[in-house]
Amino acid sequence: MKMTGFLIALLSGALMSVQGVFNTQVTKTTGMWVSNGWVQFSAFLLCAAAWLIAGRDSIGNSVGALWKVEPRYVLLGGVIGAGITWTVIKSMASLGPAKAALLIVISQLIVAYVIELFGLFGVDKEPFEWRKILGLLIALIGVAIFQWK
Repeated sequence: MKMTGFLIALLSGALMSVQGVFNTQVTKTTGMWVSNGWVQFSAFLLCAAAWLIAGRDSIGNSVGALWKVEPRYVLLGGVIGAGITWTVIKSMASLGPAKAALLIVISQLIVAYVIELFGLFGVDKEPFEWRKILGLLIALIGVAIFQWK
């Protein structure tokens, strides 16, 4: 495992947890769709600023290239992002940050393994491995222990 990828994945998980808490707090004042819209809009502004600083290809070429993306359904990442923001806010509001994050991560693991196993969405197909199923079962047992009162 590459250390950089490992550290970036840890950072991603930490940022997702903090973002979920922030978004849940904003939702209490503004409402779900204003909060969700703000998240997507502020992300757009950051991406636009990063694009300007990084000096990438002209915006016309870059945006024009979007219409060449195949298969077209992969352009739905932003729509999925709005759904992610909504589900994280709702789950954290009802379960609390720790329980919600734990279930979110377990769900990510299961779905990611299914995607790899069947080679969905253009991902290279990976062979079935019992040790991965065992790892998922151990994670699910961890969820049960975490919930245990």
